[in-house]
Amino acid sequence: MGFPVPDYEDDNQSSVLCDYSDWKHSSAVVPVLYMLVFVFGLSGNGVVICTVWRSRTKRRSADIYIGNLALADLAFVVTLPLWAVYAALEYHWAFGSLLCKVSSYLVMVNMYASIFCLTCLSFDRYLAIVYSLSSTKLRSRESMILSLGMIWLLAGILALPALILRQTQEKYNRTICDMDFSVVGDTDVEHYWIAGLSLSATAMGFLLPFLLMSIFYCSIANTVTRHFHNIKKEEKKKRRLLKIIVTLVLVFGNCWLPFHILKTIDALFWLEIVPFSCSVDEFIYIAHPYATCLAYVNSCLNPFLYAFFDQRFRAQCVYLLRCSGLRRSLHGPIISSTLSNQTKSEIHSSATKV
Repeated sequence: MGFPVPDYEDDNQSSVLCDYSDWKHSSAVVPVLYMLVFVFGLSGNGVVICTVWRSRTKRRSADIYIGNLALADLAFVVTLPLWAVYAALEYHWAFGSLLCKVSSYLVMVNMYASIFCLTCLSFDRYLAIVYSLSSTKLRSRESMILSLGMIWLLAGILALPALILRQTQEKYNRTICDMDFSVVGDTDVEHYWIAGLSLSATAMGFLLPFLLMSIFYCSIANTVTRHFHNIKKEEKKKRRLLKIIVTLVLVFGNCWLPFHILKTIDALFWLEIVPFSCSVDEFIYIAHPYATCLAYVNSCLNPFLYAFFDQRFRAQCVYLLRCSGLRRSLHGPIISSTLSNQTKSEIHSSATKV
């Protein structure tokens, strides 16, 4: 199964037994969804990055991971206009081989970097709550920078198959952007490559990180429950931040789970572990573009989750936006310098609250 925008007319070796003559993609709904994700994702993640990196308060380690999560989402959403046009043209790629490779690569880097950032966020909260006194060294700035380097390096390496194997190909009287396995071996083993890449992406980009996060959160829940009746102010801050991270993880899981389920079923068909079924295969064909859209929606939801759950993030956004408005108004005698300084002081004070 292709990713991020598949071509299904001759996708599975058993599909020749099935009749897909009545099946068509929506060339209207999918592009519109892509463009909506592009608009909200570009603006929302841009605000998050500006808020995190221009914040005048001391940055939490969680803020840095959230900033990198937004960066991964932003790098991906800038490619969505290309995929929207691709879908609108009924999967005719008009942008050349290089953009086919780079756009596909950024999609996969986003998937891996996002889930790895969420896993590191979960681990950071696990150390802060379960081992709050003995984890200072592990949660140091040097350790955080090292972990971020590992996140981006690992995401870049795991996404390499998309960069290497994605090619523009002439099929079905049009140019498609799809995986080309002819560069890695005989076509007789192509189905093993397709299944192997699908299962490895699901394992490394979804199942294993979620298993780790589940372990972390079970330990956190146990610790929080034991200390529920003696919650200090600092512990309340930790619990609020924990709520944000849990919500991010759950939303990521719900957005990406349908996509990974479809990919796994398709891989099992290729490996002939599960008996092929035309009805199931047709359902996969129909559902996959919309499961992909749902996965993409995750890239624009995160900023709104921060704004909804995190009082500190909202205050910092207001502070930055108000400061921008004050700078633009300096050319007119609307606000006196005394009032301006007072306003900035008040906003800065509210921005430091958690």
